[in-house]
Amino acid sequence: MNSSPDFSKGLLPAVIQDASTLQVLMLGYMNEEAYFKTQSENIVTFYSRSKERLWTKGETSGNFFHVKNILLDCDQDTLLIQVDPVGPACHTGADTCFNTSNQDNAAWLDYLKHIIRSRKGASADTSYTASLFQKGTNKVAQKVGEEAVELVIEAMSNNDELFKGEAADLVFHLLVLLEDRGIGLEEIVKLLQQRHAK
Repeated sequence: MNSSPDFSKGLLPAVIQDASTLQVLMLGYMNEEAYFKTQSENIVTFYSRSKERLWTKGETSGNFFHVKNILLDCDQDTLLIQVDPVGPACHTGADTCFNTSNQDNAAWLDYLKHIIRSRKGASADTSYTASLFQKGTNKVAQKVGEEAVELVIEAMSNNDELFKGEAADLVFHLLVLLEDRGIGLEEIVKLLQQRHAK
């Protein structure tokens, strides 16, 4: 984060978002001390308006928010904190303080896309993904074809675990192929949205 929050306006709202699902979990408030404690410990700490003190989320329940990223809005007076939550976000036991489910993790594919992208220029010996990129488009495309055939075979075997494993392999290799071709996952989503609208 390049800019610094403007605490001259008092407490700043901190929107807490699951880094994997992109679901908004809750809203809290931070003063400067809570903000710096959150930054230094990588665990979200708020300023509790009711208790009038710092409050680390999870200090009694164990349901901590591990910080993945901190973003600041254009006016430097609102924080978006992306986290890896441990347990439910709400004191009621609900996934979020808005009583919504945090189980839809399809947005994690976008996170995976960025991991794959980060390995595109890496040395082949650093990861399987990097080694695929080094082998070239033909090899990556061949892997997608192999995984598609294996998925079809498992679809007929009535073994859900093997089928899910092959589906995961196919999706992963498809993401690698998209990245190899320089086509973002968001472009495919946009095309699906356009088709759905017809």
